[in-house]
Amino acid sequence: MFSWLGSDDRRKKDPEVFQTVGDGLKKLYRTKLLPLEEAYKFHEFHSPALEDADFDNKPMVLLVGQYSTGKTSFIRYLLEQDFPGMRIGPEPTTDSFIAVMHGDNEGVIPGNALVVDPKKPFRKLNAFGNAFLNRFVCAQLPNPVLESISVIDTPGILSGEKQRISRGYDFAAVLEWFAERVDRIILLFDAHKLDISDEFSDVIKALKNHEDKIRVVLNKADQIETQQLMRVYGALMWSLGKIVNTPEVIRVYIGSFWSHPLLIPDNRKLFEAEEQDLFKDIQSLPRNAALRKLNDLIKRARLAKVHAYIISALKKDMPAVFGKENKKKELIGSLGDIYKRIEREHQISPGDFPNLKKMQDLLQSQDLNKFQPLKPKLLEAVDDMLSHDIAGLMVLVRQEENQRPKPVVKGGAFDGTLDGPFGHGYGEGAGEGIDDAEWVVVRDKPAYDEIFYTLSPVNGKVTGANAKREMVKSKLPNTVLGKIWKLADIDKDGMLDDEEFALANHLIKVKLEGHELPSDLPAHLVPPSKRKISE
Repeated sequence: MFSWLGSDDRRKKDPEVFQTVGDGLKKLYRTKLLPLEEAYKFHEFHSPALEDADFDNKPMVLLVGQYSTGKTSFIRYLLEQDFPGMRIGPEPTTDSFIAVMHGDNEGVIPGNALVVDPKKPFRKLNAFGNAFLNRFVCAQLPNPVLESISVIDTPGILSGEKQRISRGYDFAAVLEWFAERVDRIILLFDAHKLDISDEFSDVIKALKNHEDKIRVVLNKADQIETQQLMRVYGALMWSLGKIVNTPEVIRVYIGSFWSHPLLIPDNRKLFEAEEQDLFKDIQSLPRNAALRKLNDLIKRARLAKVHAYIISALKKDMPAVFGKENKKKELIGSLGDIYKRIEREHQISPGDFPNLKKMQDLLQSQDLNKFQPLKPKLLEAVDDMLSHDIAGLMVLVRQEENQRPKPVVKGGAFDGTLDGPFGHGYGEGAGEGIDDAEWVVVRDKPAYDEIFYTLSPVNGKVTGANAKREMVKSKLPNTVLGKIWKLADIDKDGMLDDEEFALANHLIKVKLEGHELPSDLPAHLVPPSKRKISE
């Protein structure tokens, strides 16, 4: 039936050769993983079948948060322009899922039309029905940021009495569907509203198994004083720790992501540094997109294998004729024991098993007699894919990553601080004095000269040993002092003259003030008398 299910041992040793990662993923999924999923009704229990658009689409960023935390404003800040369907306000304004994507012409595509477009990765959302599709649109516009990534805006998560009103569709299930397919999930919190409602708690729990994609943004942080900000940050970490059951701490970015003036500018440098870190994380998504899709396919394959073992075990224990209903109830009730048995027999990690309660609920509506027995050849094909073909794709992933420009995401807010005096750290640390006509070290050189002449210079230079005795007084590690020495010893003669010694002390001062040292000495730090040497 399946041409790829041969017993040729040589084939198992030689992985398939693919031209691109995307083509390889599509072929492996269709020929090796999809038959296993279809045989054991994987799509009815876990996730719909993947389509070509799922492998071809641009990286997506999913924004999640309670109402009025600044999700839509965050997208507006990134794009530096309004998008169709955008509404911003203190009340719950965004009542729809909005996929903000690139398009030659500005416009809105309604949900029912969106899920029949084979070029968009949303066809399987059709399963959530009209109640959801009436609240789902795609906003298209020509924007350079959207040439590299797409952004999904979500309805504000409700709190208080509002969360008791039904949305008409399974909100957490929709977010879980998106979480499986996006490259980054950003949880936004308002510095004034840290309470996590029941609905928000359910949403975060629905994102389980995708913790590697989650980043947290503490927004509107410019509206509170530094002391309060420390307390708010601590309270946020405590609240997240109770819901996200992982020993690792989730990365939290602090800032104010809109184009208005800072209300309290005390933490401006902190906000700038945090913004740059977040931008770098988002800019890395296109470079890492192929690796993310490969990783998600591996996770899916592991779950599909476990699911096959569970379904076949239930089929094996079902009677052929009498007592089917009673036996079904008994098997569903003892599903936890079946999990443990499969875990022992097949050496599977407990973390690979699906949620027990969810699986029991889904099994209630299934006819266990129609389940398939274990088919070793289907499982062997998936094992072959994981052990051989994936290794070949990993080589292609690295090749494609190296061919991509860095950074990839351009335009909008990403270009605002790349060059010029408003770039992060411009004129600070090793960049101090970059625009000055005078050598910046001259300001403190008289003090450095006093120390220099106490170190017994010979022919206007101090030896490395004598310079070391003075430099170690800074208490910086030898690795750092060694780097400073290499930067300051411009003529590479193993000694320092008065200008090089002053430069070394200037770099020590830069490091002690908390700034990073440059990899290469910037042109403005080269002593005037040495500028021909450095050229």
